[in-house]
Amino acid sequence: MKKRIILIGLAILVILLVVLIIARRKKATQPALSYQTEIVKRGDIQNTVTATGTLSAIITVNVGTQVSGVVKRLYADFNSRVKKGQLLAEMDKTPLLATLSETEAALENARAQLLFQEANYNRIKPLYDKNLVAQTDYDQALYNYNMAKANLKSAESQYERAKINLSYATIYSPIDGVVLNRAVSEGQTVAAGFNTPTLFTIANDLTQMQVEANVDEADIGHVKNGDRVTFTVDAFPDLLFSGKVTEVRLQPVTTNNVVTYTVVIKAPNPDLKLMPGMTASITIITKEAHNALLIPAKALQYTPSIISENRVASPRAGESFDTQVMRMPAAMNPGILPPAGMKADSSEFQPPKIVWIKKGKEIKPQHVQTGIDDDIHVEIRDGLREGDTVVVAETRGPKKIPAGNNQTRSPFMPAPPRR
Repeated sequence: MKKRIILIGLAILVILLVVLIIARRKKATQPALSYQTEIVKRGDIQNTVTATGTLSAIITVNVGTQVSGVVKRLYADFNSRVKKGQLLAEMDKTPLLATLSETEAALENARAQLLFQEANYNRIKPLYDKNLVAQTDYDQALYNYNMAKANLKSAESQYERAKINLSYATIYSPIDGVVLNRAVSEGQTVAAGFNTPTLFTIANDLTQMQVEANVDEADIGHVKNGDRVTFTVDAFPDLLFSGKVTEVRLQPVTTNNVVTYTVVIKAPNPDLKLMPGMTASITIITKEAHNALLIPAKALQYTPSIISENRVASPRAGESFDTQVMRMPAAMNPGILPPAGMKADSSEFQPPKIVWIKKGKEIKPQHVQTGIDDDIHVEIRDGLREGDTVVVAETRGPKKIPAGNNQTRSPFMPAPPRR
């Protein structure tokens, strides 16, 4: 009986030995695992918002006339540089002068009437005080006197209005600037009604321009006053112009169910290459960092295959991979532990982002604090140093590991000490 037990034990030992040899040989035939890495470098990074917009002068004034009539003479044309108070145009003054003469005559007549009625009133009043004239005669004299005073005021107002209308027939520039548009010609009749007819459009200063950009509602939350802007125009495709956001308007603009917001950008134009009405292709730089530590964005997306293949399902539904990494033993998870006294599953602790760094032949997870992300590179604010090597991908090559090599181990385990 004892001999039988020994034979059974030997048989089991042989079977286990055969299984172990087969498993080791099968593992040895697997392709060698290699890692694609990138070096942590310094560089510049930006977050941007793109839009289109239209250039215009910062201040544009429409110069018109408040009287109807015929344009007699023009003293300015397209692109004319004008000064404040400079004569731009004259209307035909003939009908206005006639009106002025009529109101002047009416004014003289009103003055004469007032003198007559005042003298008549002054003559009747003493007689009325002595009861020598009837009440009706006195009342009539007083009424005529008051009417004469009112008529004089009306005549004076009409005369002043006629003089003002005559002054409106001479049009002067209200600002220093450049004439962008001349809307009338000599001999043309203009009618002043509820809307003042425009004769000229003058831009105050073309050395400073503004762009009104249409920014999509999905991007407007990133844009703020003071953001740096670059843009190009079709007229000078090889030139890059610069500007700065000065206003983000709250009023939405809806076109074909697409909501945009107007962002006002001011841009210097010392060479006068930019012209009103040009279409600009705009890049608004919402965030930027210079000489920052950068890694490829795909380094944050990399997960070692040994983790992916052997990952144990988390008891918490929807638990992220970063949280699972946090649950790894401290020896396999250096540098990414939560603050002292705080559990990894605490609501106060936000699981950090993880990259895998390569040192020698080993890789290990590393907690990093990220900043700006432009979808190609990511800014690293903490957790890495310049020159560190991060893993971005892995491949399995055709090379086989010798079957006799008994040192095969997980790349995540620390190397044994050398003697």
